[in-house]
Amino acid sequence: MAITNFISTVWSETLAGALDTRYVGVANCNRAYEGDIREQGAVVKICGIGEVTVGDYTKNTDMSTPQTLDDRARELRIDQAKYFNFQIDDIDRAQSSPALMNEAMRAAAAALANTADSYVFGLYKDAGSTYSRDITTPEQVIDMLISGRTALYSAGVTDASDIVLEVSPEVAALILKAKIALSTDNGEALEAGCLGSLGGCKIYVSSNIVKEVEGEKAYHMCLARSKRAIAFAEQLSEIDAYRPEKRFADAVKGLHLYGAKVVYPTELVVIKMGIPV
Repeated sequence: MAITNFISTVWSETLAGALDTRYVGVANCNRAYEGDIREQGAVVKICGIGEVTVGDYTKNTDMSTPQTLDDRARELRIDQAKYFNFQIDDIDRAQSSPALMNEAMRAAAAALANTADSYVFGLYKDAGSTYSRDITTPEQVIDMLISGRTALYSAGVTDASDIVLEVSPEVAALILKAKIALSTDNGEALEAGCLGSLGGCKIYVSSNIVKEVEGEKAYHMCLARSKRAIAFAEQLSEIDAYRPEKRFADAVKGLHLYGAKVVYPTELVVIKMGIPV
């Protein structure tokens, strides 16, 4: 692909699509707040309302005056700016298939998604509650996941399809060793990182789950959360192609702006599991 044939809008859409297929943690966030993000430091407004009061109705009796709902506006700051900048030498391009640039863009998307997922999972410190246990048997992992699920039900998240469980690869291995029958279907199998379902809640596996080593144990900060607990907004603000001055090569650089925030702490539970290193 000659650099003269590079259409930034097309490649930006290609990169965005590749990012979506790579996301795990980001995919389970509320992304409805994405808007016109042009630079690092921009602020996205997250609007919400307070709880609605329910009263008893009496026939032929006037209801109370309409309740004025609280406007719970929050701000999500775009505080992350990540870039990629790669080149493909003309000789390499001439000796390879035309798909080389496509492959390079997919690799860029994988790297950006990996970084963004790590950022999202790092927000576990803002969770409303934490359950902690040293794991000695695979069955204890299941007990912990069910405890996280129960905590969300107690917080008012009663739709199992709105709850996700996110675990590390080591914890996922223990789930499989527990020989629990995880429900799955073709739709789930197509989702990045989806292991199956437990009690109607999907389980996702990511190597970006935070691990804290203490002595001979690593504590895996697995999460149980609703899909609205964390808000995420992003923008691929720049995708540029150019010819490096001192090289015979095609180069592409891009800028990924994003931010995330825990907006419903009670709907985010940390399941801290200690596993021997």
